[in-house]
Amino acid sequence: MSPKKSPFFELRSGSVDTLLFVVKTTDLDAMRTELNRRFEATPEFFANDVVAIDVRRLNADERLPLAEVAQLLDSVRMRPVGVVALPEQHGWVLEAGLPLLEARDRRGAGATKAAGDEAAETAETSAAAAVVPDTVLAEPVPLGTPSQTLVIDKPLRSGQRIYAKGDLVVLGIVSYGAEVIAEGNIHIYAPLRGRALAGVQGNHDARIFCTCLEPELISIAGIYRTTENPLPADVNGKAVQIWLDEEKLMIEPLRLT
Repeated sequence: MSPKKSPFFELRSGSVDTLLFVVKTTDLDAMRTELNRRFEATPEFFANDVVAIDVRRLNADERLPLAEVAQLLDSVRMRPVGVVALPEQHGWVLEAGLPLLEARDRRGAGATKAAGDEAAETAETSAAAAVVPDTVLAEPVPLGTPSQTLVIDKPLRSGQRIYAKGDLVVLGIVSYGAEVIAEGNIHIYAPLRGRALAGVQGNHDARIFCTCLEPELISIAGIYRTTENPLPADVNGKAVQIWLDEEKLMIEPLRLT
């Protein structure tokens, strides 16, 4: 039987979405501390996401134990699948046993912004054997700092992520695979089909508002619900507000007329 006609499996070219984990230090202890600090508020957000380790920001004389980095990512439930490296780094990178991946960045490796450089930004699309969103996670706002409102007036496609230190207003569709995150409230004046996480620094008073609820995941202050639990008919695809009643997510139709 021809392999092309095998009923048991096929080999095809394709693409998958991954994250770029851009390494800027060889200090594993510092990296571990920062990872735990960043993700403890939303432990399920990056759970089981595949990630490519990007070492292009390291200096020419720096080396990194990539097997330990992979274990570190696995400890926060991310799944490393390979490494993005400069040609001169290939020698020591290959010793780790992880495959090399090619990235075609719109902004280039040297232009990746450090986390916290801005309140939030739209993730550019890159490719590391796939489509790789360059995610920016903003620093927490100190107490007493006036909140900021970020307005996004374009649709968000799969793989894009937005982070707002204060409230987030989205005027276009949040597509499947797109994610919007805010330390305050989230307002979406279009269909929500991806993920929305409000109050990610533990703000239990945060709310999510949207005009058409069709989400992959909704979360407030780390308490989340996925599409594994079907939404009631009176809120599915409807205009709603979402808030917390103690430890329970409440979803209520919005009366817009």
